[in-house]
Amino acid sequence: MKKVAIEENLSDIRSALQQKGYDLVTLQNNEDAQDCDCCVISGQDRDVMGMQDAVTNGVVVNAHGRTADEVCQEVDNCFS
Repeated sequence: MKKVAIEENLSDIRSALQQKGYDLVTLQNNEDAQDCDCCVISGQDRDVMGMQDAVTNGVVVNAHGRTADEVCQEVDNCFS
């Protein structure tokens, strides 16, 4: 099954992904993302120093300023 980690505050996107049949994990810390194929983040917690540590080999989708449909389409593209 396609496993997607998603931040808790993205409830509309979470609902849309659930309807598409994705296995969702709430993204609360680095360990939550480790076994996921894709991560959906709000983009609001960006590191102000520009430093990022990769914790997943999966694709990271930034949902900031995007509709649930746009984010779902990008997640779908990760698996096609």
